[in-house]
Amino acid sequence: MPDRAVIFDLDGTLVDTAPDLMRATNHVLNGMGRRALAMEEVRAFVGHGARALLTRGLAATGGMPDAYDVEADYRLFVAFYAANIAHGSAPFPGLVRLLERLKDEGFGLGVCTNKLEGLSVQLLDALDLAKYFGSVVGPDTLGIAKPDPKPFYEAVNRLNLDSPRALMVGDSETDILTARNAGVPVIAVPFGYTPRPVSEFGPDRMISHFDEAYEAIEELFAEA
Repeated sequence: MPDRAVIFDLDGTLVDTAPDLMRATNHVLNGMGRRALAMEEVRAFVGHGARALLTRGLAATGGMPDAYDVEADYRLFVAFYAANIAHGSAPFPGLVRLLERLKDEGFGLGVCTNKLEGLSVQLLDALDLAKYFGSVVGPDTLGIAKPDPKPFYEAVNRLNLDSPRALMVGDSETDILTARNAGVPVIAVPFGYTPRPVSEFGPDRMISHFDEAYEAIEELFAEA
């Protein structure tokens, strides 16, 4: 049987990172004299990287400054976030049990995210999750972000499996599009970060808790 790979999104799928992303975003906005974003706003803005999070936050709190260049604020965001990366972030319920089972069953596990690779590894290390994953690919790994399928392919390739079959687990339209562009099945979780319900984007399976994930994974590989 070909080796099987399960590739996960990170923010909003593996880990509830919204509290720390909110703190970093509001740190930047506060320095610009803007109001703080609420949690529900941050959850709707996450998913396309920190630059997009900042620009969406500015748009929601008074609009973009004239001739705005996000790079300086992006560096400020990254520095604050890196120093506080696991202050309030935590794995979603049932995740560790699922990862333990998948590893025991011989699945290759990877992460494909629009968070910078270094920050992703730092977060996984801080939460004692890095030991489960054979690959972590961010938008800076190849210089291209999801929903382009290349980061997904890279996450699979780095697992060094023989003739792998793979699927995606994610929480947003970006993850659904990534899987479609890569030609693989996708499981969606509803507890992540998306302005519209992820079910509207047509995932192959929806699960409400990670306790349901193993069965859904087995079913999708059996159907492939």
